[in-house]
Amino acid sequence: MKKTWLITGASRGFGRIWARAALERGDQVAVTARRLADVTDFRARFGDAALPLALDVTNAEQVQQAVQEAYAHFGRMDVLVNNAGTSLFAATEEASDEQIRGLFDANYLGMVRVIRAALPLLRKQGSGHILGVSSGLGITALPLIGFYCATKWAVEALHESLAQEVKAFGIKVTLVEPGAYATEFGKSAQLAGSLEPYTEFRKEFLARLATLERGDPEATAEAVLKLVDTNDPPLRLGLGNSILPRARAAYAERLATWEAWEGVMNAAMGEPKRTVEPWVQQLIHEATDQASRGV
Repeated sequence: MKKTWLITGASRGFGRIWARAALERGDQVAVTARRLADVTDFRARFGDAALPLALDVTNAEQVQQAVQEAYAHFGRMDVLVNNAGTSLFAATEEASDEQIRGLFDANYLGMVRVIRAALPLLRKQGSGHILGVSSGLGITALPLIGFYCATKWAVEALHESLAQEVKAFGIKVTLVEPGAYATEFGKSAQLAGSLEPYTEFRKEFLARLATLERGDPEATAEAVLKLVDTNDPPLRLGLGNSILPRARAAYAERLATWEAWEGVMNAAMGEPKRTVEPWVQQLIHEATDQASRGV
């Protein structure tokens, strides 16, 4: 059945590839990017099936406008792909507050804005599939891009929570976790001023990155189409052959550490009590009161 998509960050990389793949098979796509000129070629090639829109995810008003316009134009929204984002290359003590805030504004709050704009529409239609583009770096972190990794760990938590909140409305949620791919994403990365103590480590790390095996981003399209076509999509879908080995190693190490410290962990519980904290009681009271008033 023909599906209707909205994809953020469709000017290049995964967003452009997935938008093109959906359109080529006959779907309809609202293709968005910060600069409208970067996505107008979709209309020239695919006609009315493509709706190019300007959408900067850091602009709350523009997010609302674009989501509403896309929904009004096509009459529904089956797949929402939150793909827009940027990166920051910096050791923990090198980045400025402004750079860190800007990164989270684009990578995390940007996703939140798009989701919140779309959810009332998806709830009303009783269906929809939200794809949050995370990363293999949302599973394990690397040095010198820790702030980028942190945004992806936040994205992971957001969607894991969201999936539980919206399941009853017929809305599905999947985290798409690409490994290393030969995209142009690195061109968007900000560079923080470097500190001398990290010079050698930076050189070694960049040398490792330079030899990293990277996948063909075009090969991801088939996987994403299969994902949105299945009736029971997973919460997480890794892309590439590095994701599962990385996850296996990371969780084996974490489990081993937790188990080694299990005695200390359990002792820290003290004497368990089955009491409802006052703040929880207050939340229950407020929720009951709101429900009774139809809020």
